[in-house]
Formats: sequence, structure tokens, C-alpha cells
Amino acid sequence: MNLSTIQTPGVYIQELNAFPNSVVAVATAVPAFIGYTPQASYEGKSYTNVPVRITSFADFQAFFCLPDPPAPASPAKQYSPEYYLVQQKSQPLKGDYMQIGASFYSIVPDPNTVYYLYNSVRLFYENGGGDAYIVSVGPYGPASQKPGTPGIPVVNPNVELNDLTGGLALLLNEQEPTMYICPEATLLSVENNGTLMQEMLLQSTKMQTAMCLFDIIGGDDPDPILYTQDISNFRMNTGSVGLNYGMAYYPFIGTTIMQNTDIDYTNLFGGDLKQLQAILNPASAPNPAVASILANAQAPNSTLTVTQNNNALLIASQTYSLIIKHVLTDANILPPSGAMAGVITTTDNMIGPWEAPANTSIVGAASLPISISESQQANLNVDAISGKSINAIRMFNGLGILIWGSRTLDGNSQDWRYIPVRRTMIFLEQSCKLAAQAYVFQPNDKNTWEAVISMISSFLNSIWKQGGLQGASASDAYSVACGLGSTMTGDDILNGFMNVSVKVAVVHPAEFIVLTFQQQMATSS
Repeated sequence: MNLSTIQTPGVYIQELNAFPNSVVAVATAVPAFIGYTPQASYEGKSYTNVPVRITSFADFQAFFCLPDPPAPASPAKQYSPEYYLVQQKSQPLKGDYMQIGASFYSIVPDPNTVYYLYNSVRLFYENGGGDAYIVSVGPYGPASQKPGTPGIPVVNPNVELNDLTGGLALLLNEQEPTMYICPEATLLSVENNGTLMQEMLLQSTKMQTAMCLFDIIGGDDPDPILYTQDISNFRMNTGSVGLNYGMAYYPFIGTTIMQNTDIDYTNLFGGDLKQLQAILNPASAPNPAVASILANAQAPNSTLTVTQNNNALLIASQTYSLIIKHVLTDANILPPSGAMAGVITTTDNMIGPWEAPANTSIVGAASLPISISESQQANLNVDAISGKSINAIRMFNGLGILIWGSRTLDGNSQDWRYIPVRRTMIFLEQSCKLAAQAYVFQPNDKNTWEAVISMISSFLNSIWKQGGLQGASASDAYSVACGLGSTMTGDDILNGFMNVSVKVAVVHPAEFIVLTFQQQMATSS
């Protein structure tokens, strides 16, 4: 209260703040998904190339999913990949295949119809996801009406580098996201994928608020022996900038996200039922029931829905059921980045960013395209040349599928080798940074310095008590300094600088636990 403004006799009330400013912890698990969606509009407004904050999968459906047609029509398909059965002269050595009669058929997708973002977001929420950002860079592109090459990694020409880098650049204006994820990056060529990853790491270094979750090309169908070439290509193309802001997981995971209702005969041969009929109803072994169902499905005035015809085909033809099973298995092999974002969110909500998102399962993961042994993981975890560590997803007998690694790409760094260390520092830095903004333009004097020290120390003390910092006492866990002669000079004060020095002892994960066993000689009583 300014005493000079009091001119009339009476009683005046002066209120003083009893509590100083405090540090409010920032959100630690807010992924930003960049990619292609079924559509991007809400209430008549386009949301293409607009970062949209969502809090649930229902929000995602409202903004980015196609509306269902009126009953009794079948629900709209939000993701509809197309697959072909390509007859081979002999048993294929690569890729998925099935035998029908005496013939072998490779099951190959139309590359132009393969996308990952929709199912990755579903995996994210199935694993405990919460707040997220979606940057839709456009709708799905047209199909090519022809299969890809069996055993060759899928490259979708509709997925363009410029689209994804443009969507990434939009996040420069968003401070909240803490993870950058491009599930469809593996649908680019190896060179373009490398460019995108380097752009993501560069932006993370600039923003200092987010880490990048990477998937590895070839992780969907790795060769048991030559898979190391995919790993080498990944390491060669991630560059050398911002490696401590990147983390990669290998291989892809076989999920249960897509169910029988998501795949039907419209997903086969580009919807050409004549090609399907040649397999299900050959002249050598006619199936009248199948012929009737397919004829009804092609009739322009049919009253039956696709779902009804599909269910009838599943009953009438065991071969058709087997085809759908194979296609569904292939379509369910997804990059792990979306699931990992959900696992990280759950870990943060239960404990905090200082807990490693490892030695835990992935909800919805049913299989792995390759089983990595302990010796094989050694080459992923530690690379003597580049130091770029890759976290393995492994199958353990009696335990199931577990995430078995928690390293950043900067595997040779003692400071930033581990994901929880990097994420904890981002969390602490951004929380303190936002809280310190309250003191911008305050007098650069001892009162302000003491207030800042008290505010940050109180916050760090609470993190230490939660187990986020190591040390037997608070003084062992952190220290905060701010003042003339300790962090500032006279010139700093004249130039308007208030320097605050914060030191923290971050918890490191126990990655290697060594048990020592020794025989002891029997002693007499």
C-alpha cells in the first residue's frame, strides 16, 4: 500500500502474500503424432496442417476420422489397406505366404495403401496414453491397384518427405509436446527417412522440450541373418546432431489392434472379386456357396451389407478364412513408437520421468517378427563405432514380450546415455524455466535472488522426496545458487542478467546387475 495515497482518516486493509511463487511441474508425456489421417475437419473447418491437442481417442475420432454412414450400412473404415495374393513358382523365401492346394501365394500389400498413424494412435491410448497433439499432413492417397514386391520393405509413394517435415515445423510454435513421432517415416525411402530423422533431432535440440521416438526400416519383416544391414542403415542415416534427444526401438510388433471386422473381401485384389473367385471357386473344385455369395456381393441392387457378405464367406470357405487371417496378421504388424509413447505416459503417471520405460510389457503386443537373443541385443545396445544404441523389444519365456532397453542414441555419452536421465533433465529445466518467468523485470537484487533460490529449492526437494534425485540428504541431491559474486558479476547486473546455477544428481537406471557367487567351505560347529 502506498502511504502517500492515504488522505482520509479511517481504517485501511493491506493484504500481503503469505506464500511465495512456486514451480509448477510441466507435463512430461505429451506426444505429437505427425502423419496422414482419414480426414481432418471439425464443424466445417479444415484441420490439415494444424496442430490439434486431443485428450482421448474420442477427440481423435471427432477431428480425424470419417463419419459412419446411417444404418444398416457397415461402419466406415478408417484404415483400409489392400492386399494381393501373388502366385509363386515355388515356396517363397521372404515375406508372408500361404499354400492353397499345390500353389504358393505371397501375401503382398499395395504399398500406396499402407499407413501407420491411425493404428499407432490406437496403440498409444491402449497403453495408457493421455494428452497428445496430432498434426495431419493430409488424407490417404490413391491406391496403385497393384501389389508391391514380396520381401522388399514397403515404400509408399503417397508418403512424402516434404509433408512430414512441414508438419514437424508446425510444432516449433508448440511448447507442450515432449515427444515427436512420425509412424509413417518408415514408409519413406532410406535416404528420405534419414533426412526426416535428422530434421527431428535438430528441432529437438533447438526446442529442448521434446525427444524423438524412431522406428527402423525393415523392422516389420527382418531377415534372421541380414537384419543387421537394416540396423547399419539406420545408424548411418541419423547424423550426429542431437543424438541425446533420440531413442529407437526394434523390431516392429505384431499387435491385436485390427480385428476380423476391419478386414474383408474389399481389402483383397483392390476389390476385384473376380480374382478372389478364381482362388475360392476354381473350376477344379467348385464351391456353389462361394459363387452365390460373391455374385450377391457384386449385384448393384443387393440388400446385404459388406459385413453380412463377409461373414457368409467366412462360413462358406475355409480358404477365405485362412486368407483373412494372414492378411490381418500382416496388417497388425506396426511400428512400436506409438505403443512406446503410451508406455512412457503410464510410467510417468505412476512414478515419474526418472523411471526407465523398460522391463514392462506392451498392451496389445501379441508377437514379434524376429526373436532377438541376448548376444544379438549386445550389438544393438552398444555400438563401438557410432555409439548409437537401439532398444530391443524381446520375447522372454514365461514373461511374454518386454521392452528391454532404455538408452538414447547417444550411447557413448556418460551424461546422456539413458532415456530417463535426458527426460528428467528436460522436465526439471522446463519446469524451472516457466516458473522463473514470474521474475522477469523484477529488481535484480538480493530479495529476488533469495526468492528464486527458495522457489527452485522447494521444487527440487519435492522431486528428491519422490525418488527423482539421488542422495542421502537434500544437500547431496541438488544445489541452487544465485547472487552477486557467486553466479553474477557487476556487469551482469548492469546488463540485466540474473544467472541461476542449478546442480542436480539425477538417478541412473541399474542397467547391469552383477551377482557374485562364491563357494564357502563347510565349517565345524
